[in-house]
Amino acid sequence: MDFNYPYFYTQTIVNFSHLLKDDNLKMVLIKSLKFLTSKKLIEVYGYVIMPNHIHLIWRMLKLNGKESPSVSFSKFTAHKFKKYLERHSPHLLENYRSDKMDRGYQFWKRDPLAIPLDKESSLIQKLDYIHDNPIQDKWSLSICPEDYKWSSAGFYLNGEDSFELASHYKD
Repeated sequence: MDFNYPYFYTQTIVNFSHLLKDDNLKMVLIKSLKFLTSKKLIEVYGYVIMPNHIHLIWRMLKLNGKESPSVSFSKFTAHKFKKYLERHSPHLLENYRSDKMDRGYQFWKRDPLAIPLDKESSLIQKLDYIHDNPIQDKWSLSICPEDYKWSSAGFYLNGEDSFELASHYKD
């Protein structure tokens, strides 16, 4: 990802496991995004956290040391997931054991989807898509997009973002 465009970004838990059903693990994602935002490394224009994946519309502003903010996000959240499962659900940790040389566990699938959004119409289409995710029959997590707590839909409809994470894409 380069720094010229916002991106539609999807990152998925390995084996499509519903690890993110746990609100504590959702908060790991929120806190990581808030940290990256507070350090002015990213801007988040839209988000939704689903049981097995996260969709973001974000812009990378600068590197976090020598790595991209997206790599920092993945590494940090995986580390926190491991620590949380060790303490609260050690029996689930085995589901994420990896035989790869560079890691003992893997929580995120490799190669997240990152699509540059160089037109406002594309950004709006993706924003609508992520906000409608929780109301799809497959998920049925809420009746209205703005009622789903783990999304920026309320921010765009009524200015409410309980996590104070999103920035309007027009700002």
